[in-house]
Amino acid sequence: MTTIRSFMTDDHRRCDDFFAEAEQAIGKNNIAAARAAFGHFQSSVLAHFECEEKTLFPTFEAKTGMSMGPTQVMRMEHQQMRALLDDARNAIESGDTDEYLGLAETLLIMMQQHNMKEENILYPMCDQHLSAELPAVLERLEMELRDE
Repeated sequence: MTTIRSFMTDDHRRCDDFFAEAEQAIGKNNIAAARAAFGHFQSSVLAHFECEEKTLFPTFEAKTGMSMGPTQVMRMEHQQMRALLDDARNAIESGDTDEYLGLAETLLIMMQQHNMKEENILYPMCDQHLSAELPAVLERLEMELRDE
């Protein structure tokens, strides 16, 4: 049976693949391809954040009563990454590859740290506390991510 951890981790990897495509295109100085790949990356990451904030986190908080714990930290990090995404998007749109590369490096470090916390702490907690709701929660997450 699929778990929240495996499903959401797979989505992290899908987002990572788009990010890598943008990096490779920048490396080849193919700005048009980089813009397209970064656009896919940004929309995928924002959809991921939204399904966590709209479905996963509130469900976890309702079940556990923990609203100021790990989910609050993840929301704050999402806000920081949204700002970096916007800045990186602006840099790539204006063709400023040096600015983009600096922002992308910061974003990569943040994403790696963030994803580790979710994959090794929060998602296993969700699987543990939401075992009874697991099929319904997974169905909603899958539907929300498919719509992006």
